[in-house]
Amino acid sequence: MKKLIIQIPCFNEAGTLALALKEIPRTVPGFDKVEILIIDDGSTDATVEVAQKCGVEHVVRHQHNMGLAKAFMTGIHAALAAGADVIVNTDADNQYCAADIPLLTAPVLSGEAEYVIGTRPISEISHFSPAKKILQKIGSFMVRKFSGTQVEDAPSGFRALSKEAALQLNVFNDYTYTLETIIQAGYKNMKIKCVPIRVNEDLRPSRLVKSIPKYIERSVCTMIRIAIIYRPFRFFMTCGITSFLIGCLIGIRFLWYYFNHAGQGMMQSLLLASLFLLAGFISCIIAFIADLLAVNRKMLEDIQFILRKERALKGKKDEIS
Repeated sequence: MKKLIIQIPCFNEAGTLALALKEIPRTVPGFDKVEILIIDDGSTDATVEVAQKCGVEHVVRHQHNMGLAKAFMTGIHAALAAGADVIVNTDADNQYCAADIPLLTAPVLSGEAEYVIGTRPISEISHFSPAKKILQKIGSFMVRKFSGTQVEDAPSGFRALSKEAALQLNVFNDYTYTLETIIQAGYKNMKIKCVPIRVNEDLRPSRLVKSIPKYIERSVCTMIRIAIIYRPFRFFMTCGITSFLIGCLIGIRFLWYYFNHAGQGMMQSLLLASLFLLAGFISCIIAFIADLLAVNRKMLEDIQFILRKERALKGKKDEIS
């Protein structure tokens, strides 16, 4: 018996949640059960009451607002505990066309993908400003380069995960899960697929993108942080070699002045070269230490995966019995 759980992170969504829930299909091809999970991220309005009146099967609550990334992971863990074989994540503001859920789940059911991301028609969305459209495309391009994937719409929150993929995900960022989970999935060599999806009329302004400069800053920091976590040797070694080469070039400049001006070298160049060479040497040492830590982290993640899988299997057995 295959179960699909559709999770919806919520923070003060009483005004739009009922509409979003109404649009969600209760039968999806390939599944015997379709259930809805609401993650209440510390709402102070009637979000939970609206969810319960609409007949959702699962509600989990944060005592206070912890952010979208934490709500997403709380939902993943709750969905796995509830016996989900596939998890679909969508938004409470009815941004995504819920009728396209079968498009997300089909590649997972067929084994074609472990992680499916809905690609919005960014160029055609009227409530996106030209600046936002350009930034969305630039951001997705950067994520593709960081993750080694072909994701076309990285900020899209409309996505489906297999149980195996969900068991492997971790989110370290408090801001958003969208970029981090793609980069992480790419580094873990998950099979990722993008499918075109439709969007609905805008019901409210985005709460995640309150300021374009702030969003860019946080997104860049997220990508760099994930690169350090999952490719520490490459990151620190690249920094070290770059710094070392700059130090060598400045050192050559000092030597040229020293031998061509009767010993009158430029001491500032010597000092600067020494600093860059030292920084490069330290970065290279850090690269090796970070690589050892990354091996240890990988072993811990493997243990975590096994424990999560055992808990998920136990939850499945308990539900059947």
